[in-house]
Amino acid sequence: MRANDTERNEKEIEIIETMEKFGRYQMLQYFLICLPAIVVTMLNVNYVFVAGEVNYRCRIPECEGQYPVYNTTWWPNKNIDRCTRPLLKELTGGTCTNDSFSDAVAVCTEWVYETNDTVVAELDLGCQPWKSNMIGTIHNVGLSLAMLASGWMSDRFGRLPTFILCSVGSCIGLLKVFAKTYYVYVLIELLEATIAGGTYTSAMVLMIEIGGKNNRILAGVIFAYAIYVGETLFALISMYVPYWKNLVMIIYSPAILSILLIFVIKESPRWQLLNNKTKSAKRTLLHVAKVNKVNINNEKLLNMNEENLKKEFNIDSYEEKEGLMAIFKSREMIKRSLVAAFCKFTSGFVYYGLMVNSVYLPGNKYTNFMLASVMSYPGELMSLYLMNKIGRKFPLIYGYLLCGLLCAACGWIPEAYTWLKITVFLLGKLIVSVCYTGVITYTMELFPTSVRGTLLGVCSVSAAFGSMLAPLTPILNSVSVVLPSMIFGITAIISGILLTRTPETKDAPLLDTIEQVEKAYGKARENRQGEDNPGFNKNIND
Repeated sequence: MRANDTERNEKEIEIIETMEKFGRYQMLQYFLICLPAIVVTMLNVNYVFVAGEVNYRCRIPECEGQYPVYNTTWWPNKNIDRCTRPLLKELTGGTCTNDSFSDAVAVCTEWVYETNDTVVAELDLGCQPWKSNMIGTIHNVGLSLAMLASGWMSDRFGRLPTFILCSVGSCIGLLKVFAKTYYVYVLIELLEATIAGGTYTSAMVLMIEIGGKNNRILAGVIFAYAIYVGETLFALISMYVPYWKNLVMIIYSPAILSILLIFVIKESPRWQLLNNKTKSAKRTLLHVAKVNKVNINNEKLLNMNEENLKKEFNIDSYEEKEGLMAIFKSREMIKRSLVAAFCKFTSGFVYYGLMVNSVYLPGNKYTNFMLASVMSYPGELMSLYLMNKIGRKFPLIYGYLLCGLLCAACGWIPEAYTWLKITVFLLGKLIVSVCYTGVITYTMELFPTSVRGTLLGVCSVSAAFGSMLAPLTPILNSVSVVLPSMIFGITAIISGILLTRTPETKDAPLLDTIEQVEKAYGKARENRQGEDNPGFNKNIND
């Protein structure tokens, strides 16, 4: 009997180790969290094809039949841009021919579209490219608002309620199929993005907090793969369902099912403890132990009071809730926030900038978009290996610098060297994917639990601002084809330089308060000064 008790006690682990053991619980939770992320990703890039460009020409009422078609035999044999209307001579025989037009032209006010596959035809946006481009920009404005609000909401009300609300609410985009005017359409686009965008912030915080410190990178990689799967799936669906209304119905409808996840996804125990929900935290920890089949002292856990349980998880109690204003009182937090925000801006700007510009590469636009998405897959494996083997900071520094050089080089490669240009382009996409994932995990670890959701929301706004500018970069080609690539390159290089000012976080414990960050930074500064000046530590000790 004693031998059995001894064996049982030997297998018993400390309560703090409950969340460090990666098992069936984390695998199931990660999988379930990623399902809405895949759907929301399709929604967040919907405008690439839903509001994509279509061919059109000016409508000539005198020459058109009852059902005008794009390709005609009577169009004049001279180069006329699609925003210009050729003027007719006097008609002979009642039909138009190539010779029925004079050299005079006028401004076109009506158009005939090759297809109605996109909203450009449906909403009659001919010769108004700024309107179709603004759809993507408006979407990302909403995304910025969503991420900022969802960061605060996930800190205030919990990671899980925010995640479910944003996931289910994204289905409001289905109303776009009923829009009859451009302004109604963009209003719905804005509302949809404002709700859906919060899924990313709350999901990533939840994933990183339910896994141990050794699985933070894995959480970031899995979440990034969910995004890439969403992009690839969207390209495949768009290829076979080109008509925009059918496409919207297919990609938006699954969001409704996210409401069912409230019964199977659990709240973060760390958030529950930090917000004095001790009973809920105990139930979650017992559930985790049961699903992962780990042996903990259940009686000890149930009898622990709030303070002891927080100490068990190295969570310091603090009387005053830390919010946005507390961040501005800490120089270290300001520095970390600024660097993290700019790096997130760069990842969004360069990543989506390359995605948007991929449809302008030679060949099928769906294939090119999917190829750019697929290039992200090996990037995640590289990120997982490098950031676990070397650390978080230096792979990001060298990754941003290399990405910047590749982007800049791609712009200067002549169009005649097609394969070289495409290869360098895809290598740049590969490297920015490494940084895109790495910076998500790195920013998670830079911020304390008390303001993590809020600051990740701020960083996500910065990333969304970058992705908002990305769809506008093709316009710069009219100035110089080199300009977009150079801007991508310079932005990435600046990020690499800025990262030299932040600390390494590999194997470091997640901090819970700004005060802990200040203490850790103070100790690190003293250690650096001691290394640079051996007499420094002696003077302190004296």
